[in-house]
Amino acid sequence: MWKKLSASALTLSLLASGAMAMPTEAAKNEQITRGEFVKEVIDALGVPLGTGQSVKFKDVPESLKPYIEKAVELKLIKGKTATEFAPNEKLTRTHAFIIAARGLDSDKTFSEDVLNQFKDSNNIAKGNRAEMAQAIGLGLLKGFEDGTIRPKDAVTKAQAEKILERFLAEYSPVATNTTVALRILATTDIHTNIMNYDYYKDTVSNSLGLAKTALLIDEARKENPNTLLVDNGDAIQGTPLGSYVQAVQTLKDGEAHPSVAAMNVLGYDAATLGNHEFNYGLDFFDEVADDATFPYLNANVRDAATKALKYTPYVLIEKEVVDSQGNKSTINVGVTGIVPPQILKWDKSHLEGKVVVDDAVQAVEAIVPQMKKEGADVIVVLSHSGIGDATHEAGEEDISYLLSKIEDVDAIVTGHAHGVFPGDKVDPSLTNVDEAQGTMNGVPLVMPGKYGSHLGVIDLQLEQDGEEWNVATGTGAVRAINKDNADVKKEVVDSVKAAHEGTIDYVRQAVGTTTATIHSYFSQVQDDPSIQIVTNAQTIYVKNKMKGTAYENLPVLSAGAPFKAGTRSDADYYTYIPAGELAIKNVADLYLYDNTLSMLKVTGADVKEWLEMSAGQFNQIDVTSKEEQQLINTEYRSYNYDVIDGVTYEIDVTQPAKYDPNGKLINEGASRIVNLQFDGKPIDVAQEFIVATNNYRANGTFPGVRNATATEIYPDENRQAIIDYILEEKTIDPSADGNWKFAPIPAGVNVVFESSKKAVNVLEGNTTIEYIGEGTDGFGKYSLKAN
Repeated sequence: MWKKLSASALTLSLLASGAMAMPTEAAKNEQITRGEFVKEVIDALGVPLGTGQSVKFKDVPESLKPYIEKAVELKLIKGKTATEFAPNEKLTRTHAFIIAARGLDSDKTFSEDVLNQFKDSNNIAKGNRAEMAQAIGLGLLKGFEDGTIRPKDAVTKAQAEKILERFLAEYSPVATNTTVALRILATTDIHTNIMNYDYYKDTVSNSLGLAKTALLIDEARKENPNTLLVDNGDAIQGTPLGSYVQAVQTLKDGEAHPSVAAMNVLGYDAATLGNHEFNYGLDFFDEVADDATFPYLNANVRDAATKALKYTPYVLIEKEVVDSQGNKSTINVGVTGIVPPQILKWDKSHLEGKVVVDDAVQAVEAIVPQMKKEGADVIVVLSHSGIGDATHEAGEEDISYLLSKIEDVDAIVTGHAHGVFPGDKVDPSLTNVDEAQGTMNGVPLVMPGKYGSHLGVIDLQLEQDGEEWNVATGTGAVRAINKDNADVKKEVVDSVKAAHEGTIDYVRQAVGTTTATIHSYFSQVQDDPSIQIVTNAQTIYVKNKMKGTAYENLPVLSAGAPFKAGTRSDADYYTYIPAGELAIKNVADLYLYDNTLSMLKVTGADVKEWLEMSAGQFNQIDVTSKEEQQLINTEYRSYNYDVIDGVTYEIDVTQPAKYDPNGKLINEGASRIVNLQFDGKPIDVAQEFIVATNNYRANGTFPGVRNATATEIYPDENRQAIIDYILEEKTIDPSADGNWKFAPIPAGVNVVFESSKKAVNVLEGNTTIEYIGEGTDGFGKYSLKAN
């Protein structure tokens, strides 16, 4: 990278170029900033500048970007974070010498022991010691006469000039490589949240919507035109808009699904299928996909009969880009995608006998070499899967971390878990995770939230090697939408206008009335009316289905869960329906998912195991402790906390959980479910029951559920059963029957949980819950009183 230049030639060169214009005495004593120093270095090196478009630091002015871009390309600087360089911050001696040391392409390495010759070497930050040792070993840094190094001192312009002279006296640049800054923009888990509108509350919501994310897309494209836009799945289901298009308006041939219409307008380059793309069956998705102007990709779903991959496994996008020399070049970007194999359970009624699903990790391992062989310069994996852990188990659901270990994978978009990375905490056992740079095992990885809340931004720096391009470095970041205003992209709004307005008219249709408020604020800690309405409707539906069958005389139980019970950093994610008229939007708020009714035949023993699994939602409470103890295990999904109506029981949270959140047995002898009774008597473990539930649970592997000896999946949605129930009743009394509660907790044990701060308004008459004050992330903190 560098060649030696004589000191006299250096001085003449710098004076001629203006990089060493003679400063006044006063100017020499001025402190220099980080940005000024980088500019001086790049000017002195005389290397050609690029456009500056690859700079990811948001605090760098346009005039400085070409210099910062070149310094990053030459590996002189890294930035304070993935998005901050702090160009106006005063340059310290540590920063100055580290920048200089990085520029010396030396094979020599020096022990940190060389730092010990300076009296104040302990003031060098741990992360900087190796590079400071290199600066000393290479003769750049010699310290002061008093034996100090003064690593934290600000550098004056005179001192910066000497550092620069010392550096350039030994080295100067030869021709640098041609580079390209390639940007991958990504969305995930939009779930038909196209507009900034909450159909359940029937009001504008500025915390969601692809129409708002689109503004971030426009901004990111302006920063770097060398851009691709991809989606990571779960786009066509999730709100009443999705249900309206699928079941009410009915999508016609040649008519673009609203999600696809919006994505077409935004110019997506590729997308993958999420698990919810299968909720309405294979034919419906085919109808959705055939109007997309971009390819839908998947590398692990196969036709059950032919065993051939059912969808296009990957695509090579020939992307014309502008390189660092200002010339146009073409980069071949390979994009592929995967979905969890669990779709075979979650949508069994749609998929059984029609498709099989390969292990996602093995699928990517198999497809990447094919993409490279066909000429992919860059490989992007759209992983509709959570981050997961470091151990591979065939067929597991969450595998994105494992994908970062696969050779030649250059960038990963993940999702499915509705989290944010970089941002949310990840499993501390995972190694080589750099949240500041947004990488795992050196591979940029982003998880851009849910419902359009964030845009994922992956910046790759490519270097040309002959006719090929290689990824040299990469970072991942997420950008949050602006929740403080209602600004949206008009073109996206226009693309879904008819469907949006039709959905609003649909959800406003009245179905009955409620005599009291319905809310889910405390659905995880006490028997709750929002679940009771669901289980009542399911019971009636399944009893009608049982008439005239061999199961007619079996008792029917009903399982329901709190779907809206707060979620990651969203203290408003709760059901709240005021007393009065009930509309379809309220039913959709009670039951979010497009599940269908199902029944299982199980035994009393299975019912207990089912409830033991659900009871894993709670942390174990230590009755000997006087410290505050959180009741809810935040790793446990609220939709897996099934309440089973038709039996009575208590949950003893002072006992250990029998199962972990994934249904794995962890305490064989544990028993949190106590006083389990049916018809007022201890349950007979051998007695047979019918349990009304949904297809998601019926096709799953819950303890108890997996022992079912009969299963029926019905075509009717759970949501429609609730509508029919309310239409039949006309007026409903939303009160829970109190069939479950916590076993007594000794007085003085401080048990707390979090819920919406708005729940304070419904506490009147509640003798078991008390508001304490502020919780975390906008939630309120509540205590569970001893009973």
